[in-house]
Amino acid sequence: MFQITCHTRTSKETGKKMEKQQKSSHLVLVMLPFQGHMTPMLQLASILHSKGFSITIVHPELNSPNPSNHPEFTFVSIPDKLTESQLSDKNVTGLVWSLNKTCPVPLRQCLEKILHSHHHIAALIYDTQMYCAQTIADDLGLPGITLRTSAATTLLLYPVFSQLDEEDFMSEIKSPELQALHLQRLRGLLSQNPAKEMMEIRVELTNALKSSLAIIVNSMEFLELEALSKVKQYFPAPIITIGPLHKLAPAICSSLFTEEDKCISWLNKQAPKSVIYVSLGSMASIDRQELIEIAWGLSNSKQPFLWVVRPGMVRGSEWIESLPNGFEESVGERGCIVKWAPQTEVLAHAAVGGFWSHCGWNSTIESICEGVPMLCKPFFGDQHLNTSYICNVWKIGLELQNLERGNIERTIKRLMVDMEGNDIRKRAMDLKEKAAFCLVEEGSTSCSFNGLTKHISSASET
Repeated sequence: MFQITCHTRTSKETGKKMEKQQKSSHLVLVMLPFQGHMTPMLQLASILHSKGFSITIVHPELNSPNPSNHPEFTFVSIPDKLTESQLSDKNVTGLVWSLNKTCPVPLRQCLEKILHSHHHIAALIYDTQMYCAQTIADDLGLPGITLRTSAATTLLLYPVFSQLDEEDFMSEIKSPELQALHLQRLRGLLSQNPAKEMMEIRVELTNALKSSLAIIVNSMEFLELEALSKVKQYFPAPIITIGPLHKLAPAICSSLFTEEDKCISWLNKQAPKSVIYVSLGSMASIDRQELIEIAWGLSNSKQPFLWVVRPGMVRGSEWIESLPNGFEESVGERGCIVKWAPQTEVLAHAAVGGFWSHCGWNSTIESICEGVPMLCKPFFGDQHLNTSYICNVWKIGLELQNLERGNIERTIKRLMVDMEGNDIRKRAMDLKEKAAFCLVEEGSTSCSFNGLTKHISSASET
């Protein structure tokens, strides 16, 4: 007979254990109020909640999330003092700079109030571009952890932001992979913006990154292996890759726009791998002539297409009133235009064979996870770096050099019909398999996430 021996805890010991668990289980997450940043932050919050952490989300008033979509979280809004003119300018750099100037005082007051009521915060996790949070965390003696919503490779640029005119440190990078990314070109684009706001953001953001306890990245080890080894030389904090977040928290509701499910019933009627899905993200804009060129390029390609035209995306237009005469007649049932689409569901659909994207990092990761090859038209920021990865390193897409109807038609056919497209699709499917392996119990993402939770727990005990 087996003898079962157990240690019976006294009520005092049990009380101490419960108090310790409560102290180490409360996290405060600070959100940047843009779609591409809110989504991964809410996904991260959902995953951490599933691991037993209680979550408070602190967010500026701009683009406030709907608390009813996330009843498991506590939401706290802080004033951002943004003016109507600032919002109408759509100057992302200016908005980030302003948020980091106006939010520190109310953010500090909010955290002090939480500390007073909860007595403890295990860690403060903030979007990298809400870098003011790290200084406040340091002042209050809280562990500060940053979430980077772009590729880890972008971190290679930060150590030299304040020395852009000095000898190019990129000359140290010898690997074919890193050379193929054209980091010097991206760095050149950044140096073309000498605005006071941008220069200050670079310096403050770099300082925050170097002070943080850990840097979380929504990526996978195999995607950026060489870059990650280089990044780790520049930052003392561990770089923790825990992507793809959307696969770990697939049911999260975070869209600022109303998704139109009718496009799914349209996709159900299309042949497998026949549809080109077109979505240029939540912030990019085009002019009326570019809309016309895209329209005729899609029409002339003869491929079925699902096209997201966000209200206000076309400068000077409300929606699609600038579409050319005869376009709808030429397309008929072969095209479907919506204001916003449930993207992860669309990319997973059997009918979708290509994704024309602005190449934001979330879209890039989502496309990789479904093995969908990409047509790349970057607009700004890290979208250019992501395009270099897609086209030059992973070789799972083609870059669309200009928005001219003949070029659009030819490039769509190259991706969707020609033998070149078949080779691209095979490589995309290979990446899909590797991404799926990251999520298994012993995969890199699972191991990294376990490491993150241990990191938080050990930091909260010190």
